[in-house]
Amino acid sequence: MTYRKMIEKLHAGRILLLDGGTGTELEKRGVPMDPGAWCGIAALDNADILEKIHTDYLDAGADIITTNTYSSSRLMLALSGHAENFLEINKKTIGAAQKAREYSSKKDILIAGSLSHRGALIEGTALPHAQNRKSFGQMENALTELGSVLREEGCDFILLEMMYDPDKMKVAFSAAEKTGLPVWAGFSARQKKYGEPLSFLPSPDIPLRELLEILSQFDVDAAGFMHTQSDAIQPSLQILKENFTAPLFAYPDSGYFKSPNWQFEDIISTHALKQFAKKWIEIGATVIGGCCGLTPEHIRALSTLKLTD
Repeated sequence: MTYRKMIEKLHAGRILLLDGGTGTELEKRGVPMDPGAWCGIAALDNADILEKIHTDYLDAGADIITTNTYSSSRLMLALSGHAENFLEINKKTIGAAQKAREYSSKKDILIAGSLSHRGALIEGTALPHAQNRKSFGQMENALTELGSVLREEGCDFILLEMMYDPDKMKVAFSAAEKTGLPVWAGFSARQKKYGEPLSFLPSPDIPLRELLEILSQFDVDAAGFMHTQSDAIQPSLQILKENFTAPLFAYPDSGYFKSPNWQFEDIISTHALKQFAKKWIEIGATVIGGCCGLTPEHIRALSTLKLTD
């Protein structure tokens, strides 16, 4: 399946499956998480485990697998003392996805190149560290460099993940645009007890509507929500749909983060996830998957929804 063929299917209302969490799945399988680059350095010594994770998601029914490059820009790797290993790590990382596609019995697989404005986090929390405020020029250079590798190593499109900081996400969008590849935008939202959803960023409170205004400034083929709790995705999609006519996607997380480890507590059941996903599809989402904490078993459960698309 070519990328253009996939987009045509999505515009026609077909349901496609994205994979589930990669970093958290690496952790579950015994790969150490780094306080700096989190899962970004995993392929340096554990490319075989990463490839197996991609394979497991394909076997579960995923049509799209995502490279484990969410936190592997040179800036992120520098936090772990691995800036000089930038090319080696990212080639191994993307190569793991390419090998899984090559050896899979499943046809029509696309590879999404993950790109994010993630920076350093305060250890034991999910909050940005003060040193996270690198100059925008440094960040754009690092993400542009990573975007070039994603393109050169054969990714089919760029998936912007966890867009929630209005200033930094402009840098990420710009870097994605420079690749010349199609771009999808994955925002992260949260919902207070009352009122409309907000940006994931805990302070200050930024209305989701304000965050989504960036979509009018860049050419984006699809948009949706990730690293967002399941119960916040439906109201977020409803707001997105008001002024965005391209395909919508949803891949929630479950559990919570205390850097550098994911807390696998109260993980959503496969049954509950399917019930949420049915509502997202009713709203118009045509790509469904999972983020941190979700597993191949969750994607396998979602694959049954395709039988009725």
